[in-house]
Amino acid sequence: MHWLAVAIGGALGAMGRYGVTAHLLPAGAGRIPLGTLTVNVVGSFLMGVFFVLIVERGLLSPEWRSVITAGMLGAFTTFSTFSLEAFLLWQHGHTQVALGYVVVSIVACLAAVALGIHLTSRLV
Repeated sequence: MHWLAVAIGGALGAMGRYGVTAHLLPAGAGRIPLGTLTVNVVGSFLMGVFFVLIVERGLLSPEWRSVITAGMLGAFTTFSTFSLEAFLLWQHGHTQVALGYVVVSIVACLAAVALGIHLTSRLV
């Protein structure tokens, strides 16, 4: 039953990512893929929030950890897509944009997870 719950969480996360990257913020040629950047930053923030709620505070049962983190957020965020997009930007001669995308993604995602942990720890 737990495997099914993780799979459902993954399906929800994948649908959310598809909605953001394909419909809300589709990528343009030679530009930073804002959809992927957005889902990775938001997903990192939510990872920090749920880490506090599940692991540090125990407000959600441990069973929810894999459903939310591996399932929903694992499918919502997408390092493999980020990697391919950065590589394609570089390969098509947009070296500065690719480098900027990599730096902004890493810094923003680390900041987002830290912010999620910090805010949730203070609020809960």
